[in-house]
Amino acid sequence: MTSSSGASRRQVLAVAAAAATAPLLAGAPARAAGAAPAKTWDLTILGTSDTHGNVYNWDYYKDAEFDDSKHNDVGVAKLATLVNQIRAERKGKATLVLDAGDTIQGTPLATYYAKQEPITVTGETHPMANAMNVLNYDAVTLGNHEFNYGLPLLAKWIEQLGFPALAANAINEKTGKPAYLPYVIKPVNLGGHGAPALNVGILGLTNPGVAIWDKGNVEGKLIFADMIETAAKWVPIMRDRGADLVIISAHGGDSGTSSYGPELPNENPVALIAEQVPGIDAILFGHAHNEVPEKFVTNKTTGEQVLTSEPSRWGQRLTRMDFTLTREKGRWKVVAKGSTMLNTNTVVEDPTVLAAVRGQHTKTVDYVNKVVAQCTVELSAVESRYKDTPILDFINHVQTDVVTKALSGTAYAGLPVLSIAAPFSRTAVFPQGDVRIRDLAGLYVYDNTLEAVVISGAEVKAYLEYSAKYFKTFAVGDTVDPANISDPAVPDYNYDVISGVDYDIDISKPVGQRITRLVLPGTDTPVAADAQFVIAVNNYRRSGGGNFPGVVKTQVYNEQQEIRQLLIEWAQAKGAINPADFFVPNWKLVRAGVPVF
Repeated sequence: MTSSSGASRRQVLAVAAAAATAPLLAGAPARAAGAAPAKTWDLTILGTSDTHGNVYNWDYYKDAEFDDSKHNDVGVAKLATLVNQIRAERKGKATLVLDAGDTIQGTPLATYYAKQEPITVTGETHPMANAMNVLNYDAVTLGNHEFNYGLPLLAKWIEQLGFPALAANAINEKTGKPAYLPYVIKPVNLGGHGAPALNVGILGLTNPGVAIWDKGNVEGKLIFADMIETAAKWVPIMRDRGADLVIISAHGGDSGTSSYGPELPNENPVALIAEQVPGIDAILFGHAHNEVPEKFVTNKTTGEQVLTSEPSRWGQRLTRMDFTLTREKGRWKVVAKGSTMLNTNTVVEDPTVLAAVRGQHTKTVDYVNKVVAQCTVELSAVESRYKDTPILDFINHVQTDVVTKALSGTAYAGLPVLSIAAPFSRTAVFPQGDVRIRDLAGLYVYDNTLEAVVISGAEVKAYLEYSAKYFKTFAVGDTVDPANISDPAVPDYNYDVISGVDYDIDISKPVGQRITRLVLPGTDTPVAADAQFVIAVNNYRRSGGGNFPGVVKTQVYNEQQEIRQLLIEWAQAKGAINPADFFVPNWKLVRAGVPVF
């Protein structure tokens, strides 16, 4: 793999401009003296990804305009302004707009029209369909989060789109055929006179991790094939069917690694696709939420440079890919290509997109601002990664309560119930006084459902050891800075705390040897390896998300109840959130037995 520098990119893009005095590409035949320069045309492809239900530049959890430490903006309305500016600038020239997936999940706006007033029941057009239809995309790839709400809702959303939704590697298990449109070949008029249409092939690849992350929605219905193998299958077919330019829109990162085990195809194979599959001109990709303005990858078979780009997340960035083409012996040839990244905080929101979603946005804002309970003191998640905090215990208490009641009268009623929770948010706060739905939603930002399995004492320890890899190693005496306490390779959502047992995590010890104390609650009695527990987990974890040990097994509880909604209902029923009702300090970070904090 080779990544272009700014200098190399300028060199690539300068090729066409220098055509009058130099060959178009290294090794190209020299032009006869006095010959006219080859005529060129240009194509621009704009790319978005991981918009995650963001239309307005709005933070529903704070009930305020979105802002972060880098002053990013979010939303399709911002993207639309940039897209329309580029379309106006290129009037009469070809401009395509693609999206690489994760569209209908991620904000209370998206959740509302999946859960509170689901479009499958009301028939209302999903806000992300309303917004994207105004922007007038040419194609969207299905991301893994498109499957979160089940196949019927996904099908309804696709039906509402005014453009194709692609996923070549999502296979109907019964028929063995693609469950969704694999690709489109779009004839494009490059402008000017005398040039035939350029046929742009767009192949969509979704993420194989869906088979784990949404197992409950897709098991027995869909199979998710390897993205590299799928590209190798379809790219030659697209070329044979007339594609002059092949673009892949892929919902997978380019790291070459997976967050799950080797039983599924690679989660982030974009660089490998570019290296191994001939015939690809460029890849727009997503999933990893990274900002990759421009990266060239050398195909090992042809030596051609494949252009790749990833436009961050939530509508914060827009990828712009520019291609210069010429005609040689009746065929189109790319003579230069490159990409840049545009920041949506440089523009205002597009009023047409805002208008298309205004009623749905307003309804969502009203919903999330409903008061559900009173909190006796302010509870914050800011320290939840490295300290036992009441606000994370609130999640575990509700989960434990629900599972315990559900198992009453069953064969599992006598087993102690443990629970896991992860610090999804570093900024979540329950204010003293009024607690609103948005406060609870800001603590639990994912649409996970609650499940439970039986787990042994040995498996509890193995689970905690695996979770404890989240922390860097700090020798006794070293300064521990909470801001840099975690391994950047492990996201916060893959660090779990467990309630129902007491334990210490020694961060001076190597990974795998850190659980130095694991006892029954309020005692000094070690948890026996053969002890039996029920543990409440979310569906993502239970189905293998994060590759945690000991919980990928048959559920003893699974009523498809959304955890966020359980938190809301518990708070509404109680009317008060008082840490005295649920806060049980049961874990701490130590070094040689001495607490770190």
